[in-house]
Amino acid sequence: MNHTTSAAAPQRTAAPAPGAGRSGFPRRSVLAVLVCWLLVVFDGYDLIVYGTVQGSLISDTGWGLTKATAGTIGSMAFVGMMIGAVFAGRMSDTWGRRRTIIGCAVVFSVFTILCAFAPSAPVFGGLRLLAGIGLGGLVPSANALVAELVPEKWRSTIATLMMSGVPIGGSIAALVGIPLIPVFGWPVMFLVAIVALAVVIPLGLRYLPETLAPARSGGAGDGAKESPGFGSLLRAPYLGISLLFAIGTLVTLFAWYGLGTWLPNLMQMAGYNLGSALTFALALNLGAVAGSVLTAWAGTRFGPIPTAIAAAAVAAVGLLVLVTGPPVAVVYLMLVLAGVGTHGTQCLIIAAVASHYPAHLRGTALGWALGVGRIGAVAAPQAGGLLLAAGLGVNSNFLAFAAAAAAAAVLIAAVGAKIKKSTAVGVSNV
Repeated sequence: MNHTTSAAAPQRTAAPAPGAGRSGFPRRSVLAVLVCWLLVVFDGYDLIVYGTVQGSLISDTGWGLTKATAGTIGSMAFVGMMIGAVFAGRMSDTWGRRRTIIGCAVVFSVFTILCAFAPSAPVFGGLRLLAGIGLGGLVPSANALVAELVPEKWRSTIATLMMSGVPIGGSIAALVGIPLIPVFGWPVMFLVAIVALAVVIPLGLRYLPETLAPARSGGAGDGAKESPGFGSLLRAPYLGISLLFAIGTLVTLFAWYGLGTWLPNLMQMAGYNLGSALTFALALNLGAVAGSVLTAWAGTRFGPIPTAIAAAAVAAVGLLVLVTGPPVAVVYLMLVLAGVGTHGTQCLIIAAVASHYPAHLRGTALGWALGVGRIGAVAAPQAGGLLLAAGLGVNSNFLAFAAAAAAAAVLIAAVGAKIKKSTAVGVSNV
């Protein structure tokens, strides 16, 4: 049995089918996808916003933060995301996608708002951890839902475009931070989550359909023996590919979130003022938005795995060029390429995971890859802070993130080789 496509198991969902146009999308499915995308935008904003306020937290709060402790606090949200991604992906396969998505959105919105009122660094870090649980749970649940609402031929493209919401949210954080932080201070940046709580979540309650774990027949075949859980991912025929997807996600998120957390501060250390530093962060996030679109097209044209290898290599090269101290125009260009490559790689990994596993394992598989991958996101802010605290300078961060991007290219190439081999075996057994 060839297990490399999601068609390996039948689906039973509550997605509305009437009214489909030429694209094959029912109108209510389009609205549901748009709502999921909006939630991912706020997910991206709430995640990246810490990088925009980190300098202010160090200098203006009186909390006694250092570079190293600021990195530790930055990691707290990623610890929560690791927890949220693992358990929400599993929950969405058993309790339903809609309940999980709405629950995660409420959690990250409420605790992000409360961050604005944190009286101390430990309280702020605890609130970021709790917000991170919702942030981490939303993406695998939303992608699992969207994969069931769109025609299979569009699945990879839509999964990639969905993830454009993360850097768009990050771009909004940088744009909002440039005028607001100097005037109103850092707390105002966390109050933006009120919009998600008051507007987007009600839209989700109205337009998101509930989908349940797909039924599996009790007949013969591999699908009859599988249950929606991590045990199925960590044994044949999925073990090797599950590990490669997870480790590839880990190093990709190390590069992406390391840059997202430290870039404004790195640029300030390099001699730029806060406004200019946030503009560099904007370039990174706009590159990531462009990367979502470019990789969606290229992933459809050439396949998500070959495109992900190229994207990761582009990110590695762009970050290595930054170490040479190029002119400002080249710095902007390299940051755009780094955004294209790092975020584009992650989008393509998600698309590949969503297409590779059968429907009843999709949410669990996405949660597994993103949950283990969050180890990289947890480590990146701390690693960046420790490198700076050790006196190794700005370039040490860029070298570390470039190495992670290069490792991602190698691991994804291994994924491609394993998929090709398993496909060949499946064909030979027909």
